[in-house]
Amino acid sequence: MIGTAGHIDHGKTSLVRALTGIDTDRLREEKRRGITIELGFAHLPLADGTVAGVVDVPGHERFVRAMAAGAGGIDLVVLVIAADEGVMPQTREHLDICRLLGVPRGVVAITKADLLPGLGPEWLPLLEGDVREVTRGTFLEGAPILPVSSSTREGLDRLVEALTALAAEVPERPADGPFFLPVDRAFSLKGFGTVVTGTILSGQVAEGDAAALLPAPPGADALRVRTVQVHGKATPRALAGQRTAVNLPGIEPAAIARGQALVHPGGVPASSILDVEVTLLAAAPKALRHRAKLLLHIGTAQVPAAVALLDRAELRPGDTALAQLRLGAPVAALAGQRFILRGFTVLEGRGKTVGGGRVLAPAAPKRRRGRPEALAQLAVLAGGDADARVGAVLAMGGPAGLDVAAVSGRTTLSPRAVQAALDRLGAKGEALLFDRERRAYVAGPVAADLARRIADAVRAFHREHPLAAGVGREELRGRLPPVTDPRLFQRLLAQAAERGALVVEGEHVREQAHRAAAAGATGGALKEKVAGVLAKGGLTPPWLAELPSAVSATPADVQAVLKLLATEGRVVRVSAELHFDAAAVQGLRERLVAFLRERKAITTQEFKDLVGATRKHVIPLAEYFDREKVTLRVGEKRVLRGEGR
Repeated sequence: MIGTAGHIDHGKTSLVRALTGIDTDRLREEKRRGITIELGFAHLPLADGTVAGVVDVPGHERFVRAMAAGAGGIDLVVLVIAADEGVMPQTREHLDICRLLGVPRGVVAITKADLLPGLGPEWLPLLEGDVREVTRGTFLEGAPILPVSSSTREGLDRLVEALTALAAEVPERPADGPFFLPVDRAFSLKGFGTVVTGTILSGQVAEGDAAALLPAPPGADALRVRTVQVHGKATPRALAGQRTAVNLPGIEPAAIARGQALVHPGGVPASSILDVEVTLLAAAPKALRHRAKLLLHIGTAQVPAAVALLDRAELRPGDTALAQLRLGAPVAALAGQRFILRGFTVLEGRGKTVGGGRVLAPAAPKRRRGRPEALAQLAVLAGGDADARVGAVLAMGGPAGLDVAAVSGRTTLSPRAVQAALDRLGAKGEALLFDRERRAYVAGPVAADLARRIADAVRAFHREHPLAAGVGREELRGRLPPVTDPRLFQRLLAQAAERGALVVEGEHVREQAHRAAAAGATGGALKEKVAGVLAKGGLTPPWLAELPSAVSATPADVQAVLKLLATEGRVVRVSAELHFDAAAVQGLRERLVAFLRERKAITTQEFKDLVGATRKHVIPLAEYFDREKVTLRVGEKRVLRGEGR
């Protein structure tokens, strides 16, 4: 993608029109023609046959937001400087923006070259000296300076040759990364429905793909791509770096705003906090203080942001620091994506741009200044080691864990590269696969911390309830962070059981040595006491609330020994309030089965007579046998399961 930059009225649009034959200002004509993407955009055949996209961005101060959005997808820039005016404040600001957004290469076009003869023979060398001075230390230092005229076409061939040479150096954008298209326009086209346009910064999109908008519009349903166009021509697939139009039926243009991004669901997250590396322009008049309020421009979005410096109290002009951007509204952002920061007052000779940088991680947790662990994690995110970055992002995901698509969306690595990194981390114990179906992982240190918490919680439960058979699974999970994935909890329990650290018996979890402790003199005496009361009660035992007074014990201790008796098979829990002697229930079961085999069905009154109790015991027992699949209720009668229908 080729971009133009420079001061207003220095001839950027005229130059694009002369090069491409496309007038990038014709909004009405574009709408009349249908699905096109030529507003501010054109395409230029280069000398080697390559077709380059061209973005023509307005140069007026109030349109700098558009310039920042366009520059985010630019591979090389044409810095336009009018021959009769030379370097102007917006020339410097646009150059600053291109530097901050990481544009790596470009040329300088001296437009209106047809005016040079009238300006005298010394004018061009003076102008070239000014250009070399303003570009010193930038990516345009030593770049070709080419006089051109859009009206006479002087120098246009040399400009195309220079652009062709530079385009050959441009690496391909990652087409296998997470799909990310910042939306700059949305409109409705008769016969097609809603169309969004933008330049794909990462990944690819194809006809039939599921899609999502970030931040999501209220009440937005799942979206699906109907058709795709690149440079006004239909294509089954569009790749990173291409100017693209995507047809999205099922949503109105009014629900889509400039600043949103089109993504594949489940990948890139919406962010209210961004981990960043930020640079303050050397031309800034003063240092940037911690929590300074600025305007963030990223992709096509503009939101207020507080700059939280994490490794210092202030950022001096020309310096770079680790920081967080805490945003006034959520945005969609990619790791590695460039941004600019603008202030509210004009810097002399430069406009309002004060700094910029790159995103290290989207959807970041709020960090406190000066914390060594936070700075170490940010240093890893700023580095180039894929395994270390995946590990850091996984750690940020915490006990909820992240699947491969989510890790890809937070690192901008391809799913294949993410999976390879996770496999290597898993082999070293630095990542744990806990959900094979979703391919979801948790960081090794996070898993180790949760395993320790589980062990500590079981130990604490035994101290608090020494007579209990063990802690219930759900009660144990409730002692972990609420975001802990249930499958991760089950995986950690299974690992603890494999190591012999814990014993999982049905719905209860205990330490390996706990069974002997629960059978001690005190616990054993109470257990036998409760068992005796239930045995004596037969099919009309006391209710749970009555048992503590019957055995002179606390409700907690009674509950504990009931769980232990149930584990041993001596007591049956028929309902939340009723426990029966297991032998009594087994005897009733045998009589019930014999009755049904002989008579095929039993009424509620007949079952009541069989039990020899009142309805308050009979009904829970009848429902228990239904749950146990001994009986099946058919109308007002019950039959033997599988018989009597």
